[in-house]
Amino acid sequence: MCKLRNLGLAVCLLSSASAVHALDVSFRGVSQEVLSFTPDRNSGLESVYVAYDASQIQEMIVSGAGNVSGVSKYSNLGGGYAVPVDYSLSDGNVVIASPAGDTGYIFEADGRTVCIWLVDYLHYRLAISSAHASEEQECENTRIDIVGSGEPVYYYSIDGRQCELSREIDIDYLNLGWDEQSESFIQERITKTVVHISNPIVISPPLYCNSTFSIYGDRFLKAWGMEQHVESELVYANGLDVRTTAEQTNLPDDDDPNADPSNMIKTETQGIGGSAPADISFRAFTTDAVIHNEWQIASDQDFEHIDYRFNEQNLDYTFTEEGTYYVRFVGSNADGSCETAGETYTVGIGSSDLRIPNAFTPNEDGVNDVWKVAYRSLLEFSCTIFDRYGNELFHFKDPTQGWDGKYKGKYVKPGVYFYVIEAKGADGTRYKKGGDINLIRSKRYSNSSSTE
Repeated sequence: MCKLRNLGLAVCLLSSASAVHALDVSFRGVSQEVLSFTPDRNSGLESVYVAYDASQIQEMIVSGAGNVSGVSKYSNLGGGYAVPVDYSLSDGNVVIASPAGDTGYIFEADGRTVCIWLVDYLHYRLAISSAHASEEQECENTRIDIVGSGEPVYYYSIDGRQCELSREIDIDYLNLGWDEQSESFIQERITKTVVHISNPIVISPPLYCNSTFSIYGDRFLKAWGMEQHVESELVYANGLDVRTTAEQTNLPDDDDPNADPSNMIKTETQGIGGSAPADISFRAFTTDAVIHNEWQIASDQDFEHIDYRFNEQNLDYTFTEEGTYYVRFVGSNADGSCETAGETYTVGIGSSDLRIPNAFTPNEDGVNDVWKVAYRSLLEFSCTIFDRYGNELFHFKDPTQGWDGKYKGKYVKPGVYFYVIEAKGADGTRYKKGGDINLIRSKRYSNSSSTE
């Protein structure tokens, strides 16, 4: 990153020829290798060099410059304030004695201008001793302070723009991530790289579990085999996150031939629910800093008027009244200063309805073998089947069930039978119905069938 300064006049032009015939720069007298980095593409520089201690450099030797007609140096003011530099030629190489650190060098050769910058690392040396959580924390991120120094490493473009050479300081820590397969938060190791130390270091997303922070750096010291490493104190989780699920537990069982889902009258209301009573199991999975749990049920989707609150992480609730309900989970930290909300579920309970068939064919062909009502939102139900003489043949109280045409385990004869039904709907409607049932049974043989 370079910041523009309105100083400096000269411009270094890196033509395609100069890119091919790049400068070869070496240093004599140093105890640590001088590192080379690619600068910002708009800086006008060919390379940035970082010396551990620029005062150790006895000579900077430049080859590949061609026929040099002049060498100058510039400071943070830019090339417009460059001044000539004494140099010598040795075997076609340019030799500059005791070059200065934190200085740019401009080479005029063969009609082109090539520029480099030399950083003295000792002026920017990383020195860290410890790390800890910042006193002030926010809900959206976690902040840590690193004790020590690690200010930006700067170099300057030919037109005096301030550019930063990243230190690449790595910060390792544990955090929680949501795993869809296991439906749980699991620990994962995170590495955050910062360009320099500027307290506080902001960790986003925030810390969802307690963790220590390991700080490694910087990339210059690492290259020289002198990398620093410190471990923070234990930092407590302050981040809040939640995942929720909702499952209706009293849906008809697909494996039960008497519990045909098609027998339940559908509702156009979006979401879960449909017919009362609707037993719905709500589950919340939270990160470590969630201390207070609350499921909320409201009649408005903005939750301005909350009808019910349940201070628990998991909720099993039965919806028995007609209407549309909105359900969500809200979790908060110990002092209630931060909170997180899960998905909002829409639960629609339709008005009651009851429809009664007048015939069925219990011949075990898998089609219309059971006499059963079609219904929606019935809270109470009672049905009794009689023969023409008033004898009770079958009684049931679950509208998902039905009569298979048997009495004491044997099929009754085809003919007319009678039912009496009493029921109550979620909307308060009461039903008292009676009528006849035509039992029709076919006997199927290998190639033909006949009806009794």
